[in-house]
Amino acid sequence: MAGPTLIEGGHIATMDAAGTELSRGWIAVRGGRILGLGEGSAPSDVRDAFPDRVDARGALVTPGLVNTHHHLYQWLTRGWAQDSILFDWLVALYPTWSRIDERTAGAAAAGAMAVLARSGCSTVGDHHYIFPHGSGDIVGAIVHESAGLGLRLHATRGSMDLGESQGGLPPDFAVETTDDALAASAEAVTRYHDASFDSMVRVAIAPCSPFSVTADLLRESAGLARSLGVRLHTHGAETVEEEAFCHERFGMGPTDYLESLGWLGSDVWMAHCVHLSPDDVARFAATGTGVAHCPSSNARLAAGIAPVRSLVDAGAPVGLGVDGAASNEHGRLGSEIRQAALLARLRDGAGAMPVRDALRLATMGGARVLGREREIGSLEVGKLADIVLWELGEVEHAGIADPVAALGLGSLPRVRRMLVQGDAVVVDGELVRADSREIAGRVTEAAGLLRG
Repeated sequence: MAGPTLIEGGHIATMDAAGTELSRGWIAVRGGRILGLGEGSAPSDVRDAFPDRVDARGALVTPGLVNTHHHLYQWLTRGWAQDSILFDWLVALYPTWSRIDERTAGAAAAGAMAVLARSGCSTVGDHHYIFPHGSGDIVGAIVHESAGLGLRLHATRGSMDLGESQGGLPPDFAVETTDDALAASAEAVTRYHDASFDSMVRVAIAPCSPFSVTADLLRESAGLARSLGVRLHTHGAETVEEEAFCHERFGMGPTDYLESLGWLGSDVWMAHCVHLSPDDVARFAATGTGVAHCPSSNARLAAGIAPVRSLVDAGAPVGLGVDGAASNEHGRLGSEIRQAALLARLRDGAGAMPVRDALRLATMGGARVLGREREIGSLEVGKLADIVLWELGEVEHAGIADPVAALGLGSLPRVRRMLVQGDAVVVDGELVRADSREIAGRVTEAAGLLRG
């Protein structure tokens, strides 16, 4: 744990409930938590107690960004099936993904998380759902890589048990049995989940999607997760093809189907949720079901634009996600703030998503989705010190009227410094704990192995 640190002089967007901003503020960090903050110069007693000072002049200071949905393993298959819709894209990639193992998944996770960190992401939510026979401890490999980089991880033990021969989308060789998936999910939670306030690793249970898992797996996973006290995650209402699949196979839409199996609730979050009716939106809000909004991936796969304004206004928890890098090759969470603002305006008009609302999705919204709003997502006394300083002194942002607009509408600023639980993880755009060139070499090698 780093020693006491005093950050001074930056424009601080706290993302607290009141939307407090400090035009030239200070933040004191000790023991991995925020000890104090305020406008202007820090009081003399604070300055005397904090000899390690970080100059934040010319920077925007925000909470660390929270990524609520990713598929880290897909970092190895960027650039594939470039002009496909979701179902065709999946069919093209399943055979290659079915060769993933502990080694290649670890390299992919390192690459994807390195890029996330350099885009201001302090908390990574990953959804891994392909576990070929004999592939080793993939969840463990992801946990290992996040620890090496110094990032907070919300891993999931995903699964698929509905193969093509049973009417599902994935090929039979890419799925598990229901019992094996449930047993492995329980084991991952037992081995890696940490429920403490300052936890660096939490694990959720995450059957993949209505078109790749059975009703039995969905129902029993919900019961298992609740018995273990962990969260639930899946994909939902992503495409019109998924909606047609659910109506044809189950006689109802995705939200009705998932609700019938116990999959609406404050311990659940779903990725995408593009095709929600007004009634679906109301049920998400009433039950506290979270949404991981993935605007770039939804655009890449032509899935549509999620009704984010309606969800937020109704009170549903909504965060941002990069989604898999095979459907969002840039892999940067910081860029999703701008994308979310722009796509919401395309859907609902120019005032639909102010930049501060978009930043809130990436911070406190994501913390709510992951059930960690008490610990992260805003800069407040007592919270964990996950903090980003965005460089605004370079030519891309020099003279901009609003520092928050620099992040929410401009090009992604360089990360001058990112702290996770008070420790520096990125400084001047570079990783502190790992070598990005070494990671790039691992990724290149692993991608070659996966392609065969």
